[in-house]
Amino acid sequence: MTANTTWKSLDAVTGGLSKPSKMPCYGWSIPANRCKVGSILRKRPGSTCSSCYALKGRYVFANVQRALERRLERYMADPTGWWISMVRSIDKAGYKHFRWFDSGDLQSVAMLNYIVRIARATPDVQHWLPTREYGIVRKWLGLHGGEFPANLTVRVSAPMVGGPAPNIPGTVSSGVDDSGGHSCPAYTQQGKCGDCRACWNPDVNHVTYPKH
Repeated sequence: MTANTTWKSLDAVTGGLSKPSKMPCYGWSIPANRCKVGSILRKRPGSTCSSCYALKGRYVFANVQRALERRLERYMADPTGWWISMVRSIDKAGYKHFRWFDSGDLQSVAMLNYIVRIARATPDVQHWLPTREYGIVRKWLGLHGGEFPANLTVRVSAPMVGGPAPNIPGTVSSGVDDSGGHSCPAYTQQGKCGDCRACWNPDVNHVTYPKH
């Protein structure tokens, strides 16, 4: 891969970054219908995936779906080039935070390993990775000494509304309509994070979101 760092050349390898309107930074996302655990949970009443926000609203627009599919395709076509170009893209964007999977989720241990590489190569950026792929997370931790980089906050999401998230050492957690931890303020401030960075903060053990 060349060292060309124009957005056009980078996007050709990464599929392009996402810019969720709520977030104070860029992200990277793939189709929600490619979620593994999420696809099972969507069929379960009362689950946190049963009314998935990434399967409605602006996410169903054809141009958005094409962008989501393109990102996954570009990762699968050249994962080595992808992670190198992701590092360059994150550096070029210039934000101090990065959000993984505002739509979709981890596809494999290999994908998680590439994300860890990206975090290590961007030490001045705090990464937030929400996930329901508990098996992938546990397997990676078991293979790599039980610890993620300090600037990668892996936040495992509860499977059921009002229920607990799995306790996985090396991660923090989130839930929907439960009674614990930090309450997400976005829904009282026009759907924006504003100054809040709790989701990215590994010292915030649990974040609660309202059902939406």
